[in-house]
Amino acid sequence: MMRSLYSGVSGLKVHQTKMDVIGNNIANVNTVGFKASTVTFSDILYQTTSSASGPDTASGQAGINAKQIGLGASLSSISSQMSVAGGSQRTDNPFDIMIEGEGFFVVNNGSGNCFTKAGAFTVDSSGTLCNASGYALMGWQVDPTDPTKAVADQVSALRIMSPENMYIEPEATTAVYVTGNIDSQDTQVASETGKTVSISFYDNLGQSYMMTLKITQDSESTSTYNITPINIFDASGKSVLVSATEETDGTVTYDNSSITEFTIGDITYTVDVDTDTGEVSFGDPAEANQMFFNGSTGEFMQLTDATDPTLDALDFTITTDPNPFETISIDFSTITMYANSGTSNLEAVKGGLDGLGAGCQAGNLTGVSIDASGMIYGVYDNSETKLLGQIAVATFANASGLEAIGSNLYVTTQNSGDFDGVGQSVTQDGGTFTTGVLEMSNVDLASQFTDMITTQRGFQANSRIITTSDTLLEELINLKR
Repeated sequence: MMRSLYSGVSGLKVHQTKMDVIGNNIANVNTVGFKASTVTFSDILYQTTSSASGPDTASGQAGINAKQIGLGASLSSISSQMSVAGGSQRTDNPFDIMIEGEGFFVVNNGSGNCFTKAGAFTVDSSGTLCNASGYALMGWQVDPTDPTKAVADQVSALRIMSPENMYIEPEATTAVYVTGNIDSQDTQVASETGKTVSISFYDNLGQSYMMTLKITQDSESTSTYNITPINIFDASGKSVLVSATEETDGTVTYDNSSITEFTIGDITYTVDVDTDTGEVSFGDPAEANQMFFNGSTGEFMQLTDATDPTLDALDFTITTDPNPFETISIDFSTITMYANSGTSNLEAVKGGLDGLGAGCQAGNLTGVSIDASGMIYGVYDNSETKLLGQIAVATFANASGLEAIGSNLYVTTQNSGDFDGVGQSVTQDGGTFTTGVLEMSNVDLASQFTDMITTQRGFQANSRIITTSDTLLEELINLKR
C-alpha cells in the first residue's frame, strides 16, 4: 500500500521536472542560439517478492517467473539537442554570424574560454569583437610572415579595429605584368610610333607614378619587338625627369630633375632634357630591350637575347637620392602574337601574376567583411583590403555533454571532450559562416505543447495514484469501527 504512494510521489517529481524543462524551452523560444532540452525517464529498482525458478522435469513442475514490484520512476537524463540547428533570422548586421555546421564560437571574458552558438557580436571601444555579455570572440591572428594567411595557433581576442588596423600603410610597387596581344600586321606597331603601354606604380610613400613604354616591331623580324621608355610622370601628369624654372621675364627653362638615370633590364638610360622645350630623350635612338615570339605559334618566348631562354621579366630601377622607389619586375610573359584584324591591345596591371607586389597608397578603414571561412578583412578607402584575423570554432566529441552556464554560454565537462585551445577552421568539417544572419532557437513549439499535454496527463495520473491509495488506507483504518 505504501509503495504505491511513493511510486506516485516519484511520478509527480519526474513529471514536474519535465514540465520545468518544457517551460524553460518555451521561455527561450526567441533566444538566439538556444538549444532545447529533452527529458527521459527510467524505472527505479524493483522489489522482488519471489525469485524466478526453472522447470523441474522430475516432478513436472513448470518454470515460474520472478514476482517484482516496481518502486516508481526516476529522471534518466536531460539532454540538449545540440545537433539540431535553429532557423535563420536575417539581420543584415555584418557582425551577426551564423554557423552552418557543428562548431561553436569560442569566447572569453578573461576567466577562461566558453562556447556559444549565439553569433550576435559587436565591437567595443578597443576594437574587439565581443558579445553583449562582454565576452571577446576568439580566433587566429595574421601570420607576420604572410599577411594573406592566419596562423592556426592558440586562440586570442580578435581586435579587428585596433589602432594599427584603422589605416593601411603605403607600400611600394614591386611587380607589374603586361598582358594583351600584338598583331604582327598592325601598322602602328610596325612604324616608329609604336604601341604605347602605361605602367602605373607607387613609391614607398604612396605617391603614384606612371612610366610609358613604346613597343615597336623590329625592322629585321616580325616576331621580335623593341621595348623603349618614353617618360615617367607623377600623379598630376608632370614628368618627374624634368625640372622647370620660371625666369623673371616669364620665360621657362628646363633641366634635369634629381632623377638623372634609371635602368630597365640590363640597359641604363641617362636622361637628356632639352632646356628650351623640356623634351626628354635617352639617346638617338634609345637602346631597346627586345621581346621575342614564336613566329609559328604566336606564343611568347623570352626577353632580350637568347643567352637566357627563361627570362620573361625586366627589372625597372630608378636612381635618385633619397630613393623612395623599389625595383619593379615587369613581366611580359602573358603577351601573345596572334592575328587580330591588324590591331594590338596591351595593358599593364599592378602586381605580379601571383597577385602580390601591387603596392598601394595609404588608406583609412571604411568597413569590415567576413567571408564563409571566417576570414575577417578590412576594407580601406584606397580600394585595398587587408586580412585582420580569422574566426576559429570549437568542436566536441559529445556536444550534448557541454554544461550550460547561462547567457547562451557553455563550458566543457568530463563527458563533452576538451577544447585544445587552438580550435579549427569552420570549413574543416564542411561548415561555413553566414554573415548578416543569426541562428534562432531550435525549440519546436508544436512538440513542446504536445509534450506539455502528455506531461500534464502523467502528472494527473500520478496524483490519482496518491488519492486512490489514500482512499484504500482510509478503508483499512475504518475496519476497526
